[in-house]
Amino acid sequence: MTKLLLPSTYIAFFTQLRRRFSILLLGALCIIPSVSIAHPHSWVDIQTEVLGSSTHITGLRMHWTFDAMTSAYMLDGEDTSAENKVSTFQTIADSVMENLLQEHYFTYFYQNEQPIKYKVSPGGSLSQDRMKITLSFELPLATPQPLPEKPLKLRVFEPSYYVDLAWKANSDITLAEQLKEHCQVKVIKPNPTAEQMSYAMSLPADADPDNALGQLFTQTVTIVCHPKV
Repeated sequence: MTKLLLPSTYIAFFTQLRRRFSILLLGALCIIPSVSIAHPHSWVDIQTEVLGSSTHITGLRMHWTFDAMTSAYMLDGEDTSAENKVSTFQTIADSVMENLLQEHYFTYFYQNEQPIKYKVSPGGSLSQDRMKITLSFELPLATPQPLPEKPLKLRVFEPSYYVDLAWKANSDITLAEQLKEHCQVKVIKPNPTAEQMSYAMSLPADADPDNALGQLFTQTVTIVCHPKV
């Protein structure tokens, strides 16, 4: 069953979420009134490994951990009994990956401001740690990239900022062993203006998508390499 990650379905997604978790939301609203109105409405913690060799970058390995409420929605109504949990998780992962394909996996990789293309991901898998679900998948590059002397830029964002995708620490983006000798990575924080932050905070869940918001609030990872001569 297709459930998640098409921006056009996020309003319906959170409408259903509110119905199912109305008591929890009511408690949250009593503590933090802005919870019901401020963008974003879903949070994803990212871990990324840059894959490659001593001469080329070949792809990205992703682990996306969804917040507890989004995770609960993903599993709501699903058969997670011991005998069926593995197949259920794979069905959900396949559905999410199908949706992500239509959205370029929300992942944008650039060299000299030119987009680097991916192959279709070979698939994803789902795992659970307590209240949170993690989606793991790989993005192989369509063409392996020679180690660049000029920075590569990596950004992961949902265009309307309904969902916040972020690396929580520099250590959440790593290099494959063969790349560590030649490359360094750095996470650069976004720098939205006060007006842009106020605008995002004012948007209700049912507002029309503003697809310029995501880029304003996303981090940028730079990858700089020093190839062997």
